[in-house]
Amino acid sequence: MIRVKICGITSYEDARAAVESGADALGFIFVRGTPRYIEPEEVAAIAAQLPPFITTVGVFSNRTPDEVEQIVSRSGLSLAQLHGDESPADCRRLRTPFVKAIRVQGEHDLEALHTYPQARAFLLDTYVADRPGGTGRSFPWEIAAKAVRQARVILSGGLTPDNVALAVTQVRPYAVDVCSGVEASPGRKDHQKVREFIEQARKADAR
Repeated sequence: MIRVKICGITSYEDARAAVESGADALGFIFVRGTPRYIEPEEVAAIAAQLPPFITTVGVFSNRTPDEVEQIVSRSGLSLAQLHGDESPADCRRLRTPFVKAIRVQGEHDLEALHTYPQARAFLLDTYVADRPGGTGRSFPWEIAAKAVRQARVILSGGLTPDNVALAVTQVRPYAVDVCSGVEASPGRKDHQKVREFIEQARKADAR
């Protein structure tokens, strides 16, 4: 069954609504200066109230391995998601399991799938200059479909309740990840959109 991650969580209310709607994972963004930034202590308080078997993911961009490890420890996270220019050498230093994000402009970006052997999966997102993620824009899904044949892929970038079924059908990824596509405003989730997104993803996966 396809996995679903709801990213950019900033409150327990949104976390609970996502979990009750069937989300497998929740993402918390530790990139300062973004509208979805959250402090590690706030994440720890939210995570402490979640049911078991929900994966909590910290989103980082160009933090040092030591900084990532410290925030993971303070927040009680399950997994790190690296959205910056982290080198393979930096990633090898991490003790925390991680997903490496690849900002896709073209097929040549898939070469990175072979340079991070420790990555548990690769999140494919849309390249937008000076923005590590949360752009609300999609990229050609045929590129993601090729990546699925090479690695475990989490599809992201411009997904919404209206297009996630088509994305799942065309790409057949391991998981889908959504942030701005289910928001009422930056950092605040629309709970109905969250439910619809998960329902559409699961229906498409079952067909």
